[in-house]
Amino acid sequence: MSSSDIDHNPPEGFVLSTTRGPYTSHNGPFYHKVTEDGFWHGVRVQQRHCNSRGITHGGMLMSFADGLLGTAVFRATKTIALTIRMNSDFLSSARPGDWLEGTARITRATRSVAFCEAELYVGSRQILKATGVFKLMSRHKVPDEGEPVVS
Repeated sequence: MSSSDIDHNPPEGFVLSTTRGPYTSHNGPFYHKVTEDGFWHGVRVQQRHCNSRGITHGGMLMSFADGLLGTAVFRATKTIALTIRMNSDFLSSARPGDWLEGTARITRATRSVAFCEAELYVGSRQILKATGVFKLMSRHKVPDEGEPVVS
């Protein structure tokens, strides 16, 4: 199955993310939704996201999780942040055609750093858990006007 054979259509409620940087846009297309419980990002796994064994490459999963963690930090602090450390636990795999989605949240923040956690899923099966520490770039605080840009 080639990437062109895989339908990109996201599940109901997800919309195309258009405010991503070049690296993330290249790896997409990515989608997002916001619910009462938080936010979700999603992507339809393509062949190009996979390793030689036909499962999603760990680097792709980690990049996706890093974006989730960064989004959680931005949504909570309205401050641009840089990843200091990220730990990932690979729990299962995803294959081409799977809908991969995830969410993240802040667990603690100080004036200079934020701590957060994320989970990735295919359906109800957990694929990856990640934790991160982010440096808050306080001079880059964004005024609270509307929905923040997602990373």
